[in-house]
Amino acid sequence: MALFDQLHTEWQKVLADYRPLISKIDSLIDKDDVAPAYENIFAAYQLPPREVKVAIFGQDPYPSPGYAQGLAFSVTADTQPFPASLKNILKELESDCGVKATSDGDLHRWANQGVFLLNQILTTRPTQSLAHEDFGWQEFTAATARVVGESGSIAIFWGVKAQQLAQYFDPKLSISSPHPSPLSAYRGFFGSAPFSKTNALLRMQGKEEIIW
Repeated sequence: MALFDQLHTEWQKVLADYRPLISKIDSLIDKDDVAPAYENIFAAYQLPPREVKVAIFGQDPYPSPGYAQGLAFSVTADTQPFPASLKNILKELESDCGVKATSDGDLHRWANQGVFLLNQILTTRPTQSLAHEDFGWQEFTAATARVVGESGSIAIFWGVKAQQLAQYFDPKLSISSPHPSPLSAYRGFFGSAPFSKTNALLRMQGKEEIIW
């Protein structure tokens, strides 16, 4: 199936103008040498736009073979050890909300509640970070952020690059901090309380809180 056709049908409608861009990116990707696996590139987009309550933005997929699964920061249920960024996210979650870290790093449990987990760049080459930085993904994910922002969703921006998408969101519904990677987590990610802040905003909107 062509890459654009892997989007949920609602995303295909609202992002129809970007089909040529995705076709171009599709032609640049080596389907046998890409992270996440080709069929999982648009995993985040299986959550239709009308169901997005919260968007969490990252940078690009995990380059470690077998780690990336199409949801930002998420790994498959049997992946061990956790990537350092995910380990720090779960550490902050425990500090913020008292949620004990589990041995399961699959964040589909968040996506199933309306959390849209999106990297700015959706693919890379296994073992190499930012290998597809020049493919044009940023234009597509910016368009995505605009759609999500116009819906009144809450946004969490982790890292300077993710914060470039803050322009599409209501500042009162935006939560920003340094990236959870070991290089920057101690510069303000730890203690930023993104999970409890998000649930407080959801309560103000009259929406169900996320069970993190």
